[in-house]
Amino acid sequence: MIQNTVKINGMACGMCEAHITDTIRKTFPEAKKVSASHTKGIAVFLTEQPVDEGVLSRAIGETGYHYEGLTSEPYVRRGWFGRKK
Repeated sequence: MIQNTVKINGMACGMCEAHITDTIRKTFPEAKKVSASHTKGIAVFLTEQPVDEGVLSRAIGETGYHYEGLTSEPYVRRGWFGRKK
């Protein structure tokens, strides 16, 4: 699994977070554990394969928010109390 962290500018509330998570789910139907935080200015989701950054950027731009970058790294599943499994 790959953890994708997207930096997004322009989110101001919980509804903004919902718009972003809906957009990610629609653009990448295979995405899992999709979440967004307007206070941190990020969205995080898991995929099996690397995502196309151009497709992601366009999809977020079409919602009116500003895509600022993507960081992808292997997902490390954590157990209870933050320990690696």
